[in-house]
Amino acid sequence: MLTILGVTSKKEFSYIAGLIIRLVVTGIILFSGPISGGSFNPARSLAPAIVSGNFIALWVYITAPTLGAIVAMLIWNSFNKTE
Repeated sequence: MLTILGVTSKKEFSYIAGLIIRLVVTGIILFSGPISGGSFNPARSLAPAIVSGNFIALWVYITAPTLGAIVAMLIWNSFNKTE
């Protein structure tokens, strides 16, 4: 989320925004994929949990993206104070 806010906030980066976002998401997938399966979409995590009946760690996949977006927004606002 922080990458998206940073890249899309200025018109100078608009022509490479898609490339930068794709590179960051690819890096996150390559890093977290082997560790956690790399699920960034809560709906994508919910369906296999329902089918398998395993809801033990589902709360992490639902709350982490939301909390991460909120923290990214707070960080972005703290660095970009406009008077």
